[in-house]
Amino acid sequence: MPDSPLLTAAAVAVIVLAIAVVVGVGIKVLRSFRELGTDAERATYNTLHAASRAGQHLRTGLNPAGAAKASRQLRNLLGCDALAITDTAGVLAWDGAAEELKPLLMGLAADVLAGGRTTVIQPKDLSAAGKSGSLAAVLAPVKAGSRVVGVVAAFAPSAGAGLVRATGEVADWVAVQVELAELDASRTLLMEAEVRALRAQISPHFIYNSLNAIASFINTDPARARELVVEFADFTRYSFRRHGDFTTLAEELRCIDRYLLLERARFGDRVQVSLRIAPEVLGTVIPFLSLQPLVENAVRHGLEAKEGPGHISITAEDSGAFAEVTIEDDGVGMDPAQLQSMLAGHTDGDHVGLRNVDARLRQVYGDEHGLVIETAPGEGTLITMRVPKSQPGHDA
Repeated sequence: MPDSPLLTAAAVAVIVLAIAVVVGVGIKVLRSFRELGTDAERATYNTLHAASRAGQHLRTGLNPAGAAKASRQLRNLLGCDALAITDTAGVLAWDGAAEELKPLLMGLAADVLAGGRTTVIQPKDLSAAGKSGSLAAVLAPVKAGSRVVGVVAAFAPSAGAGLVRATGEVADWVAVQVELAELDASRTLLMEAEVRALRAQISPHFIYNSLNAIASFINTDPARARELVVEFADFTRYSFRRHGDFTTLAEELRCIDRYLLLERARFGDRVQVSLRIAPEVLGTVIPFLSLQPLVENAVRHGLEAKEGPGHISITAEDSGAFAEVTIEDDGVGMDPAQLQSMLAGHTDGDHVGLRNVDARLRQVYGDEHGLVIETAPGEGTLITMRVPKSQPGHDA
């Protein structure tokens, strides 16, 4: 039975549709290829892409895991048969052929590590070292500042001027990644040192006064003394904890509550406190011990020197992508010019806690997130802190 005209037409339509899809996909692929530009532009893109991927693996410094992943990208970048990365102690990574040369590498690199100059080793010299083969080697130093911290070694059939220059540039680029990793580590150490400085500031002044206040209640009100001992223990446990550069706003406010409870044991009704906290910002991550020093500053330098009672107001509000925290006191205030000089590190003063917190906020979030302080002699002090509510990579 012959096919019906309707069936034939449907088959033709399907074939035409399939051809259209294939042609459409082909045109899209060709258009995408043309959008990459000329051969030179594509080569530039490939070079930058390889460098970017390798850089991600070296941002933690020279270590076996990062060097192994980066070496694959860097070998493709140089177009050599093999590429190795060393530190001063041994071979961290080897990618490509001629692994029989790997045991020789640190011996070959000794002069480069000692003198900091690129060395070219011809195939006959490698043969004289006990390994036959047809590869030459270019060994370039990785310098972090004035220190030689490693070597990049490229192996190829010949070591022309182009490969020598390219290997040197790759070694310099690796050195930049190492310096960035060291800078990140230095920032971390600086933050830890600043937290230790805050803890040292808390220790002599506050602990001595708190213990005196607790002692004063032992005979007159033993139950109050026991309560204060528990609060003191919780406060010091939090303040002197050894883990984490970040905490939550809720945890810091709990620390502040214990601190103020102990201070009110000393000052009684002279210290009055009000809080207005938006629940939605309680989980916001903030640098550890970034609020408590501000409240302590309000007590020590604002209210302690004031005659009669003083008031501290603490607010935390949702401000779009940020959490905005303010600490205001109606104490004696400060001279704005002296405060600005102290925050800039030009002069020493009693408000080192403010300077420390301001520096840490700028370091973590950028200069636009430093403390905003409004004050004048006799007019009290208002301190505002704004931190992003979303902070990938910062774990409380």
